[in-house]
Amino acid sequence: MKAYQTLLYYCYSHIQDAEQYAADHLKFCKDLGLTGRIIIADEGLNGTVSGTREQCKAYMDYVYADGRFNATEFKIDDVDEPSFMKMHCRYKSEIVHSGLKDPNVIDPTKKTGKHLEPKEFMEMKDRDDVVILDVRSNYEHNLGKFKNAITLDIDNFRDFPAMINELAQYKDKKILTYCTGGIKCEKASALLLHEGFKDVYQLHGGIIKYGKEAGGKDFEGKCYVFDNRIAVDVNSVNPVVVSTCRNCGKTTPKMINCANPECNEHFTQCDECGWELDGACSTACKEHPRKRPYDGTGYYVKVPQPVNKKKVALANS
Repeated sequence: MKAYQTLLYYCYSHIQDAEQYAADHLKFCKDLGLTGRIIIADEGLNGTVSGTREQCKAYMDYVYADGRFNATEFKIDDVDEPSFMKMHCRYKSEIVHSGLKDPNVIDPTKKTGKHLEPKEFMEMKDRDDVVILDVRSNYEHNLGKFKNAITLDIDNFRDFPAMINELAQYKDKKILTYCTGGIKCEKASALLLHEGFKDVYQLHGGIIKYGKEAGGKDFEGKCYVFDNRIAVDVNSVNPVVVSTCRNCGKTTPKMINCANPECNEHFTQCDECGWELDGACSTACKEHPRKRPYDGTGYYVKVPQPVNKKKVALANS
């Protein structure tokens, strides 16, 4: 049995004084000894945290003890070591950045696509009247996606609303949306319904839950995750590698961040090119004066930058 766990979760639920709640939440997590990244907003919470099994249980008990978050569903991975190095909990305007902030238009607590459990999704996905829609960003679906899924050319989820017109041809189909853990689908499916799509579904618990409960069947490649694991295996039934090295074209499942912090692009790169380019996406980034040391993982902890006092003074003048 592995000593540590990583929890992936979210819950749309209105939080009064969410900014203060974020500060209190951070203190609790630090006192508990967890590491991770949590976003708190007026509309709910979204996080990935990691720690010992005892720490993770205490955290889940803490969340469930607050009646606002009874609907939270934790996806639990057993891991060899914590998946983060620090603990962050921040207040933001949304728990997933979409630009869809007006609850009078999009409110996941009131109207979303019909939730499909993993086995229901698996049974529906290959029907002729169904379209599978990946609502994630390019770097995510380039690493792995469901077989025959439609992907959108977006760099961030906030670009999704602008792509709705490209999906108009599928309005007479059943739309099955999916993402990593389900959070993006809550707003994506709600927006599709708002835009006149009649039959919209979403994979409950996302790719991660599908891997645990349906063996990941027909998910091709790996799933990108937002911690220092970067990518995880999903498919134990018919796995296949679909991603290729950006530099040489060789098939590879490995994704990294460019070692040049001013680039920091997420991209797939084989080990050979990784060592040759020292973790950079190009020769130019390899030669950049701020390039970070490459240790083979391609994961970097954010280092706080010194305050630009001149810039702050100008902003306050």
